[in-house]
Formats: sequence, structure tokens, C-alpha cells
Amino acid sequence: MRSVRRHLAAAVLVPVIGLASAAKGEDGERAAKSLARAGAQAPFQAKWQQECSGCHIAYAPALLPPKSWRLVMAGLGQHFGVDASLAPAEAEQITDFLVRNGSSRWSGAAVPLRITETRGFLKEHRGDELPAGAFTRPAVKSAANCQACHPGAAQGDFNEDRIRIPD
Repeated sequence: MRSVRRHLAAAVLVPVIGLASAAKGEDGERAAKSLARAGAQAPFQAKWQQECSGCHIAYAPALLPPKSWRLVMAGLGQHFGVDASLAPAEAEQITDFLVRNGSSRWSGAAVPLRITETRGFLKEHRGDELPAGAFTRPAVKSAANCQACHPGAAQGDFNEDRIRIPD
């Protein structure tokens, strides 16, 4: 059942879930540093990688503040329209990992659930900087598919020089 759920979730979530920001400069560096810092917590990182990357990339914890990660993890039963429930102990471990490594530089009262709703993402993906229809191209499908244009997204690499927008 879990395998079926993961395959279904992959088909549904890639175009729907808020994925990592394609931020350049400081935000992109912060995401990469977050993954490196998280690597020091190997047992938790392995569980996070295993569970989250079953459907989408395991996003750098620094891309959202701790409050956002708590909300995302508390809503796994309806994770963007899909049941991504985990055993309570696993969910607690991953939540603790994400919260401990979440962005400490967050400002504002808003608590976004999707990375695509953050100011950083919206700033870096303005319509005037992207080719028309970039997010609806067949190889991209949506703004949620970071790795379509950012080949190093799973490693926290959103360097602007390495962006490749598919035709």
C-alpha cells in the first residue's frame, strides 16, 4: 500500500506541492548550507531524505521557517491533497529535524505552506525574468518542479548560472 501511495503521490505532488525556491545569491547559499549542516545529523537526514524524496525532492529545511515545517508535517494526512501519513515516531523525528534546521531569518507574520508562496521564490520567479509559459512547458509542468530548471535542486544548489529552462 505504501508503494502505491508513493507512486500516486509522486504523480500528484510534483505539479502541486510547493518546492524549493530558485533563489540566487544569499537564499541559494543558505539552502545549500542548510543541507550541509543537516548532513551532520545523518540518522535524521537519512529518514528525511528517504521519506520526502519518495515523492519530490527533500527540500532544504532553511527554505521555510520552523512554524511552516510544523504545519506541513502536522498535515501529512492531507499533504497537498494526498495522504502522506507516517508513523508517529517517524513524523516526530522528521519534524524535529526540519524545525531545528528551518530558516531562522524569517520575517513577517505569514506562515507559508508552500515554498512557491515565499517572498524569495516570488521575487526570483517574476514573470519579466522568465520565458513566457515557462512553468507550463511539458518538461516543467509547474513552478513546483524545481529540478526541471535547477539540476542541483536536490543538493540545495539554485545557482543562477546553472539554470536550464527546458524547451
